[in-house]
Amino acid sequence: MKNIFIFVFILCFANFFSQNFSVGGSIRDASNGETVIGATILLKEVNKSAFTNQYGFFSISAPKGKYTLIISYIGYKTITQEFDLDKNTTLNISFSPAETNLNEVEITTKAADQNVNNTQMSSVQLDMAEIKKIPAFMGEVDILKTIQLLPGVKNAGDGNTGFYVRGGGPDQNLILLDEAPIYNASHLLGFFSVFNGDAIKNVNLIKGGMPAQYGGRLSSVLDISMKDGNNQHFQVEGGIGVIASRLTIQGPLVKNKGSFIISGRRTYIDVLAKPWIERSDFKGTSYFFYDLNAKFNYIINDKNRLFLSGYYGRDKFIFTDVEGDFKTKIPWGNASGCLRWNHIFNSKLFSNMSAVYTNYNFSFGATQDDFEVIIKSGISDYNLKYDLNFFPNSRHNIKVGANYIFHVFVPTSVSAKQGETIFDLGKTIKLYAHDAAIYVSDDWDISQNFKINAGLRFGNFTQVGPFTRYKKDAFGKINDTVTYKTNEIVANYNGLEPRFSARYSLTKTASLKASYARNFQYIHLATISSVSLPTDVWMPCTEVIKPQESNQYAFGFFKNLKDNMFETSVEVYYKTMSNQIEYKEGAQPSDNVFDNPDNAFTFGKGWAYGAEFFVKKSMGKFTGWIGYTLSWTWRQFKEINYGEKFLAKYDRRHDASLVLTYDATKQWNFGMVWVYGSGNRGTLPNGFFLYEGSLSNDYGLRNSYQFIPYHRMDLNVTFSPDRTKKLEKRKQVLIAKYKEEGRDTTHIVVTKKWSKNFSNSFTLSLFNVYNRYNPYFIYLTREGDFTKGTLKVGAKQVSLFPILPSLTWNFKF
Repeated sequence: MKNIFIFVFILCFANFFSQNFSVGGSIRDASNGETVIGATILLKEVNKSAFTNQYGFFSISAPKGKYTLIISYIGYKTITQEFDLDKNTTLNISFSPAETNLNEVEITTKAADQNVNNTQMSSVQLDMAEIKKIPAFMGEVDILKTIQLLPGVKNAGDGNTGFYVRGGGPDQNLILLDEAPIYNASHLLGFFSVFNGDAIKNVNLIKGGMPAQYGGRLSSVLDISMKDGNNQHFQVEGGIGVIASRLTIQGPLVKNKGSFIISGRRTYIDVLAKPWIERSDFKGTSYFFYDLNAKFNYIINDKNRLFLSGYYGRDKFIFTDVEGDFKTKIPWGNASGCLRWNHIFNSKLFSNMSAVYTNYNFSFGATQDDFEVIIKSGISDYNLKYDLNFFPNSRHNIKVGANYIFHVFVPTSVSAKQGETIFDLGKTIKLYAHDAAIYVSDDWDISQNFKINAGLRFGNFTQVGPFTRYKKDAFGKINDTVTYKTNEIVANYNGLEPRFSARYSLTKTASLKASYARNFQYIHLATISSVSLPTDVWMPCTEVIKPQESNQYAFGFFKNLKDNMFETSVEVYYKTMSNQIEYKEGAQPSDNVFDNPDNAFTFGKGWAYGAEFFVKKSMGKFTGWIGYTLSWTWRQFKEINYGEKFLAKYDRRHDASLVLTYDATKQWNFGMVWVYGSGNRGTLPNGFFLYEGSLSNDYGLRNSYQFIPYHRMDLNVTFSPDRTKKLEKRKQVLIAKYKEEGRDTTHIVVTKKWSKNFSNSFTLSLFNVYNRYNPYFIYLTREGDFTKGTLKVGAKQVSLFPILPSLTWNFKF
């Protein structure tokens, strides 16, 4: 074993110090200065290739010699450049979209064969141009709704942006917006996501085989990158829809050096509904949400670049019952900010340093007469991270980094008063924790056919004071307290997280892949509802709450057809999860008064397994994909369901999606989505019994009832008027007229420029085309008298959305 290790070590590092030179740098879009993610860089003579990373950086090595460098990306003009590689060289390259009119071009896809050649499996990249063609609810482009159309990702039903990946819960997904974690990604109690598509550049979803640089969640990573802003010219785009409007402005701070982008969105449901509400007993009731994205960046020199990005969004719901003198306010939202520094040391070494702040809070306030109650919960993070990307030679891509987060948790806290009397419900509980991690990984080309990515992550999580632990006796009564001082250790956990993936190329267009990943999760979300409410509680690991742990194994076959026009894959997976968290039977978040929130939880295990099938067409007038998932998701808790295993509420045996878009002409585009899923699961009464004179429910086993299957079809059509022909014709008429009058015609060029820069489109969408009544929830009705034997019990289904049309006008200039 020792000799084998020495051999592998020598094989791995022998090439590090060979007489190779490297060429590296960054790739940008010449039309707007945006970095290009996933561009292919090829040294023709040695057939060595590399891809730009998430920051647009690349590095490739070869022996001294004369080479042809080819840079390509779908939708862009290929760059071919001959050069002598006789020293390490740094290049910053800009290349142009293939179309003549640069302003009309959008990045359309990643490098065509990345899905086959990369070691990464269980991963899908989507760009906004692709997402915007897909039918959207009420015309609002939604990233989260789109990823739910992918195999292995399940939605929670209508009116919910929560998503479940390979048997995991919604809190087990790491959602990043420009490296800032987003703890609640929904507006309108789950009907819309917080991401404004006009401000987003790239979306990357990782469902398994998570690389070592990511951690803190069990199931998936959704890494979303904002646009950097156009550093060539000013640009405005936006849209006016049925319930919301949005506006984005971007442009250069200093041409070719710095840029900005500011994007805002707001609903006007409150404005549209006000005339009807003001004439009812609910005068003063309103709801709206808004969000704001902003980003600034500046290129200091060829080796240094600074970024500052931020997000702020709020939902505000106010309910007023004038007759009952009752009023409630429910505001919630996220705020985040990220200061980032990219530095290129040389053609082989790239670094990124980030300082990140993120906050999420949820509040519920209610007043009646002179009584007032407020319930709050939230979480804030202060985060520092540093990442290095080292390319010692063309066979190795090494990443190392460190990350530190200081968490401040505010579990559900309650305050109340009546008139001038303030009720003593205890102090607002705040929990503090340090969360640190280091990692290393290597993407290693062992041979032309065999490639591996091996990584190791080490995490340490420490809950610290101030903190008070309430001790309970056998009857659940508090009989003692333990007080911890500021920064005194309350609980400490750490663990190693090995990550491994491998790819074996069968042919140039086919490969086999396998992966294994162990993940620890040190923060948890306990909820008694499927949507975001004040009862949702973010909690750290404590003496009572242990870290969640998962081990996922996956194997897949990947094949591209017809010059990469079609991507196909089949993946199977098996995942185990320990220390899963749920509320105890009958527990409520309000029980936290004079108690520790973690005393209301119970813990168990889970496991999931399944197969995913995916076919995608990414070129031509017809594009889209077909996805199908066959899966099982189980849970088992000692204090739930009599200790017996049960299927999770989001277990779906069958889940299928069909997504199609058709570019009929330059003016007309059509889109279609069809989804099918086995029904969600729930717990309903099996019968009733009398207890102390009252009729009580006798519930069945946990999640033993299955709802009817969910299926739905959405359609859209987009019309983009061709202003160029119309305005060019008008221009020629004006030129002829001006010449006839002997007037100067040169200023008419302005009209031509405007016609090239301005574009607009109208999108008509139909949600739920065949008016399917999909279940949102089921409630029971009772008629008659149980004691007289005349009781009749019925079940009624509540559905949210019938067929819904919407019209959106989008513009850009």
